[in-house]
Amino acid sequence: MRQVTIAAAAYPLDWLEDWSAYEAKARAWVEHAVGQGAGILVFPEYAAMELASLGGPEVAGNIETALHEVARHRPAMEQMFAGFAQQYEVYILAPSGPVIEGDKRLNRAAFFGPAGRIGHQDKVMMTRFEREIWDVSAGQGLQLFDTALGKIGIVICYDSEFPLLARALCEAGAEILLVPSCTDAIAGWSRVRVGAMARALENQCVAVQAPTVGDAHWCPAVDENRGAAAIFGPPDTGWPETGVIAEGALDTPGWVIGRVDLDLVAQSRADGRVLPFAHWPEQLSQIKDVTITRETPVET
Repeated sequence: MRQVTIAAAAYPLDWLEDWSAYEAKARAWVEHAVGQGAGILVFPEYAAMELASLGGPEVAGNIETALHEVARHRPAMEQMFAGFAQQYEVYILAPSGPVIEGDKRLNRAAFFGPAGRIGHQDKVMMTRFEREIWDVSAGQGLQLFDTALGKIGIVICYDSEFPLLARALCEAGAEILLVPSCTDAIAGWSRVRVGAMARALENQCVAVQAPTVGDAHWCPAVDENRGAAAIFGPPDTGWPETGVIAEGALDTPGWVIGRVDLDLVAQSRADGRVLPFAHWPEQLSQIKDVTITRETPVET
C-alpha cells in the first residue's frame, strides 16, 4: 500500500505586525500538521494576501497597493516555505498569491518538497473579479509534479470547475489534485467543493480542497472568506461511500487530516464498480451531433 497522509488547511487571514509574526504563524501551522503525521500540506488560494498587512492599513486597504505589497514579499515567503519543507521533510503547497512578471499579474501557488522548491502552478481560469477588477492574468499550461509520495496536479479554485484541466493532469498521471480556494460566499465555496468532488469522481482520484476562512475587512480583496476544508475520493469500492474522506466544519480554522492509499487510485481506474476514467473518451463520439427535437404544437 502507498499510504499518504494529507492535511488541508481552513486558513484564516490575520493582521500581521511584522515578518516575524508571519513566520511564527506559518511555522505553527506547519508543525501542527506535521505533528499529526501529514506528508502533504495544502494551504489555500490567496492566503498570501495577509502579507498586505505588513504595508500598513492604507496599503492593505487598497486592492491595487495590496497586490503589489504581497508580490514584494513573495521571494521571502517562498524561501520560508522551502525551509519548512526541508526541515520537516514534507511536501507543502504554499499559500497562493500575486506575482508580477513584466506587464502581467499572475495568481501563483508554489510547491515545495524535502529537497526545496519543486515548481509552481499559475491559475489558468480567472474569475470575473480577477478579470474585470483586479487585472490578474491567466497562467499558461499545467504542471504535473512527480514526487516520492505520488503524482500531484494543482487546480486553483475556479480551475476546478473546468473538467478538461483536471482530466489533462490525470491523463498525464495525476493521482492527487490539490484545490486551494478562496471564496467570499457559501455559493462560491460550494461551486469549488462540487467541482473538486466531481473531478475526484470522474478521474477516480483524490481531490483536496483548502479554503480561506473568516473575515479580513482590512483587505478588501479578501475581506470575507467562507468554506470548509475537505479531502475527497471517488465513491467506489475501498473509498468512503459518500466520497468524503475527511471534512471540517464550516468556517472553522484548522487542519483537516485524511489518510489515503494511492494504490486505490490505480485499482479504481482498472476495476472499479464503474470506470469513468477509462470510459471518458466514449463521450467524444456522442457529442459531435446534437439532434434538436421540437415539440409538435397541440391544435386547439
